[in-house]
Amino acid sequence: MASGAQTVFLLVNLLTLVVKGRVEKELSPECRKFLYMETPPTGLEHDSLRFICQHYNKKPRYVTLYNTVDHVPVYSAYTFKRSDGEKCMDVPWMYEPQLSTTSATDDMQPFPRGYMHLNFEDAQAVLEDYGNAILYERATLNPDEHQNEPDDKASTYTLTNVVPVVPDLNNRIWNTQEDIIRKQLNNYCRGTAYIVTGITTSGKMIRRENINRVAVPTYLWSAYCCADYDHNTPYKERYKFPSFAHYALNEENTDLVELSVQQLKEFLKKTTFVDQNFQIFVGDCIPQMSS
Repeated sequence: MASGAQTVFLLVNLLTLVVKGRVEKELSPECRKFLYMETPPTGLEHDSLRFICQHYNKKPRYVTLYNTVDHVPVYSAYTFKRSDGEKCMDVPWMYEPQLSTTSATDDMQPFPRGYMHLNFEDAQAVLEDYGNAILYERATLNPDEHQNEPDDKASTYTLTNVVPVVPDLNNRIWNTQEDIIRKQLNNYCRGTAYIVTGITTSGKMIRRENINRVAVPTYLWSAYCCADYDHNTPYKERYKFPSFAHYALNEENTDLVELSVQQLKEFLKKTTFVDQNFQIFVGDCIPQMSS
């Protein structure tokens, strides 16, 4: 038994040395199409942050900036797809092989049985981390209701797109706002709508076996940019174009704050660890006047 365990240990370490994942600090060109002006938010720099070009069924689906120490996404960035808001059913939670040193695929995969997750749990959250976290629910930053095709919907069910959120915020406020945004963009955005949804943290963690495992968001925030919109949009909705944003405190009995993208940017500069050149969208998604 001892020699077998040593063999497995040596094999895992050998694979760690010779297999290199796809996840890097720079974003691949194939995933820039999910970003306004093909440019990710600026002013977010840290050694623990990695871009994930989220792949499902051999196609890129959206972008996540993932913290491999806190085991949460800092944000997910995606293009909105007009949809009826139906949720995807019977999709298993998945993990990200690109954060594993022992996988040859870029496609997210269902969690394996047994102890295979030990090969990648150092770099990402696993189902066990949420098993006893009774105060929180798994909330997706890129929600399946904002996608239309079955594969796009299914691709949102990865823990690299998930953060722990108190149930009251998730069910009473955040999900409701996601549906409001879905209807707004369905009705009044004529071109592509780009959405970035992220979090701030302050050090609070979900622990498993006395080890800090998953950072608990302090705030959730989201912003959209739709440069090509219906200029006959009713007045009560027109001020929310071409861009708008919102945020909420991750606590019970909290309220949603709606604001401009510029105001959200300034709020985040004061409340989280971003550089002064932090920007969600190029030029704050303000259309350039033609000369």
